[in-house]
Amino acid sequence: MVMKVSFPGGLAVDAAIGSFVVHTDQPTASGGDNSAPSPFLLFIASIATCAGFFALRFCQQRGIPTDGMELVSAFDTNPESHKLEKVRIELKLPENFPQKYEQAILRAMDQCAVKRAIMDPPEFEITTA
Repeated sequence: MVMKVSFPGGLAVDAAIGSFVVHTDQPTASGGDNSAPSPFLLFIASIATCAGFFALRFCQQRGIPTDGMELVSAFDTNPESHKLEKVRIELKLPENFPQKYEQAILRAMDQCAVKRAIMDPPEFEITTA
């Protein structure tokens, strides 16, 4: 898959992916307009939404209602290096969720492709044209 990135102004950077456009910007404290999430926050969101997808599919495949299910993600960075140190994901299970599936849904969420890509990172090739 190919993504085309454009620079619409200020510190905004957009990525065109098929028929979708993902908008990013930097916070005002960094000189941006804060008009969209930063690329780093989109990265964190991709981990959370990927884990959420696996939780949702787990429930759908077993006919478990998802009303009231919620996923909350938080992260810690090193204040000096700004390196990502920890990502926390908490799934709030719906009322009447079968207790026998609590560990199984966590294993399903652990299959997130975004998380797996981080755990076994790809090679990066950066060039100019």
